[in-house]
Amino acid sequence: MPKIYFIIVTYNAMKWAEKCFSSLGQSSIPVHCIVVDNGSTDGTQKYITTNFPEIELIQSKENVGFGKANNIGIENAYREGADFFYLMNQDAWIYEDSLEKLLDVYNSHSNQKEIGILSPMHLDGTEKRLDIFFERYLARNTPINRIFSDAFRNDLKKNYEIDFVNAAHWFLPKKTIEEIGGFNPYFFHYSEDYEYVQRVSFFEKKIMICAQSSVVHDGRQDFNKTAHINALRVQREQRYLNPAYDFNKGIMNREFIPKIIKQMLMLKFSAAYRTWSEYRYLCSKFNEIMGSRSVLKKVGPSFLSITPINTTVNN
Repeated sequence: MPKIYFIIVTYNAMKWAEKCFSSLGQSSIPVHCIVVDNGSTDGTQKYITTNFPEIELIQSKENVGFGKANNIGIENAYREGADFFYLMNQDAWIYEDSLEKLLDVYNSHSNQKEIGILSPMHLDGTEKRLDIFFERYLARNTPINRIFSDAFRNDLKKNYEIDFVNAAHWFLPKKTIEEIGGFNPYFFHYSEDYEYVQRVSFFEKKIMICAQSSVVHDGRQDFNKTAHINALRVQREQRYLNPAYDFNKGIMNREFIPKIIKQMLMLKFSAAYRTWSEYRYLCSKFNEIMGSRSVLKKVGPSFLSITPINTTVNN
């Protein structure tokens, strides 16, 4: 039986704690669980230690963010001999057969090495409908898979390829951790999964969903929840960090300086100032971006303090 470790990052998780952690004990496949708490103040830690003593609880001294906290859990699970790493949000839970069906897809796949991320089907908190974000990921992948048509014809395949799925439910084989690594600490919260998926694609691994496996993500069903003032900046940073993108300082200069000059000539001084401020911010992050790119472009456990066995690192 493979050793499957759930990694769950908590921050004031009491609203979902009972459903989340109870579901692990009901799994038909036995699992281990490591919780990394990011400084909860609602009693999450005591609830876990009292009601789920089998869970390994790691208390962070401060809120280190989603990515870094997951990396702490991944490192501990790896040292304890994990074969698979299941990253799950605190506002999520699984069903009795969720893992069993995921493992069936993995074990029956003709080329297991190409699987980077395997995900079940995400339901929303009602457990009756698909999570709206997950449904959108499926819809935009219609050119490469026909899951909706197959569902309409009651002829679903075991798995489908997709270009992105959020990290609320990620089932990662050990090879993914050894060859791609953990989350990039460049991002504190949000966008970590987008940046990770870029690396999965860069190293020619696939993101796959298991059509027969269902899980729940009780997130807010509102597309506006991810909208924020720095959305365009984050998208730009994601692009700069993409190992498939040939980024350098000249590219950044060409994106900003002509735009600033044009805005000034058109007497749009407020817009020019905003563009200049954005440019200055990214200039201040340039060395960090380049340092990060030098790490993530190499095969290996990027951003993790682990030593893989029998893994060749390409320089």
